[in-house]
Amino acid sequence: MSTSAVVIGAGVSGLTTAVCLAESGVDVRVETDRLSDATTSAAAGAMWDPYLAERGGQVERWSQETLSELTALSTDVVTGIRLVEGTQESRAPCDMPDWGPMVGAHMCPPEELRHGFVSGWRYRAPLVDMPQYLSYLAQRLEQAGGSIRRHRYDTLDEALGEAPVVVNCSGAEARFLADDVSVDAVRGQLVVVENPGIREFFCDDTPGAEDLTYIYPHADVVVLGGTAERGVWELRPDEAKAREIIRRCAAVEPLIADAPVIGQRVGLRPVRSRVRFTNEWHGETLLLHNYGHGGAGVTLSWGCAREIAALVREKVRSTD
Repeated sequence: MSTSAVVIGAGVSGLTTAVCLAESGVDVRVETDRLSDATTSAAAGAMWDPYLAERGGQVERWSQETLSELTALSTDVVTGIRLVEGTQESRAPCDMPDWGPMVGAHMCPPEELRHGFVSGWRYRAPLVDMPQYLSYLAQRLEQAGGSIRRHRYDTLDEALGEAPVVVNCSGAEARFLADDVSVDAVRGQLVVVENPGIREFFCDDTPGAEDLTYIYPHADVVVLGGTAERGVWELRPDEAKAREIIRRCAAVEPLIADAPVIGQRVGLRPVRSRVRFTNEWHGETLLLHNYGHGGAGVTLSWGCAREIAALVREKVRSTD
């Protein structure tokens, strides 16, 4: 075997895992049927936000570790990460989420809330330009000695003979690759427009809301969202949904209404009741699973990846 570890998937979970393995001295190769710019991660908004039903324990730890890493990376413009201030607001009375203290969040006074919203909290958190960030991770992986190969596995058994360590970061595709019917795709569509001068992010956090409404400003563009369609695997943009996204966002921020549209993105969030973070031996091959992060792939990425790198080092030492 010419490679010590194979990581399946070139989204944010796969690339971050590969970077952590490579930088800890592991000879690693990423195997992917879609390059990073065509993954769900590339279609994300995206910002640090523990957007999961699962709470506490390791999820909180992974979130905190990733927050620290993304904050540190935000000092380098090459990464595409910036610390941006803004609000999450609700049309119904709502308590601040339990992760609020991690980012110094505080409740908004009534006069600060947008029209129609009755509660909200203000904070500053990492906002990530995903295409730029994924490119940065790929370059960092290469600099650490890792590589990326365009290849599709139809079953995990095909990968188990490739290296002593295999890490499954296949996202929603794990439903088929790992035969895991508990993971499902939740289709997310967003619209990218020229930035008309927006500097703060906004997210509608109304409990039970049917649609996602968020405004994520980057330097020259604004990412507008979004949709959450469970069990829908269609990757082509829906023009009617795009118009509805713009309408909802413009109702919150009127500057959006006349902003020229640059493009649309569609991705499939890998939703599962719990993140699958497990490891098992298949003969002499260690198989680790790292998927099911839902809309929190970015938020959990470094915490999960570092833990995997530690597990691999521990397992390898125990077999020496």
